[in-house]
Amino acid sequence: MKIKSSTMDKVFVTCNTIFLVLFVTITLYPVLNTVALSFNDGVDAVRGGIHLWPRIFTLSNYKTVLHQQNILTGAVVSVARTVLGTIFALVTNALLAYIISRKRFLFRSQLSLFWVITMYVNGGMIPTLILYRNMNLTNSFWVYVIPGMVSAFNVLVMRTFMEGLPSALEESAMIDGANDFTIFTRIISPLCKPVYATVALFVAVGQWNSWFDAMLYNRMNTQYTTLQYELMKLLSSVMQQSGSATTGGNTATAAVTPVTVRSAATVVTMLPIILLYPFLQRYFVSGMTIGSVKE
Repeated sequence: MKIKSSTMDKVFVTCNTIFLVLFVTITLYPVLNTVALSFNDGVDAVRGGIHLWPRIFTLSNYKTVLHQQNILTGAVVSVARTVLGTIFALVTNALLAYIISRKRFLFRSQLSLFWVITMYVNGGMIPTLILYRNMNLTNSFWVYVIPGMVSAFNVLVMRTFMEGLPSALEESAMIDGANDFTIFTRIISPLCKPVYATVALFVAVGQWNSWFDAMLYNRMNTQYTTLQYELMKLLSSVMQQSGSATTGGNTATAAVTPVTVRSAATVVTMLPIILLYPFLQRYFVSGMTIGSVKE
């Protein structure tokens, strides 16, 4: 039995190792291939055959991206909207989630149902644009922050996590004379760091990658442009220049192609999120309520 068990363990470890290596390879290859293309010459990249390492190294793609007009303004606005949007969304969603997670709140089920309906039904683009215009949100920075302060999905995720916390914590705090605000800030919120980190990453990624709202609401106001919107315009212009260079024989313009510029823009946009993720990843592994209630 010991020999059989040892053999099965070795087979399991071998199969598990092979599976994990294949999984990591499949996961990392698109990222590494994008980085390799971003550092490769555009004309040479058209030939194909680039995998994990650039064949003709160049920084022209990044120079094209970083020399884009309004790129610095867009980067500042994107950072500001990501930071403020994430903070405001966390505060409002956490407060609403705490309210509907309490069993003593009379309308918790009705309010939850109302938010679920909003996940499937909305007014559409034109009514939303008219609403924002009447609220004086268009041509302003706050159109990036205020509409995203409440998300039905994030509220329900936080509510589910808060409902799983031991009720004895709240009961003991109420016996000691704590009010709802004290219970939320000192008892519930410290235990909700895992779900806060998860929702913060969701909101931050959404805010950082968003570009359509900048085109829709602040298209004529360059001081509120975003990094992603500027990169989208850059990619469109490079595609047009590439087409004209192909027909006109302008090799200097054709040295930068849409594929390599798109790869460089992808690296620029995903780098901050990659740097942020390790600081939040540890909260995804396990909760923080273990040992909170002693039997």
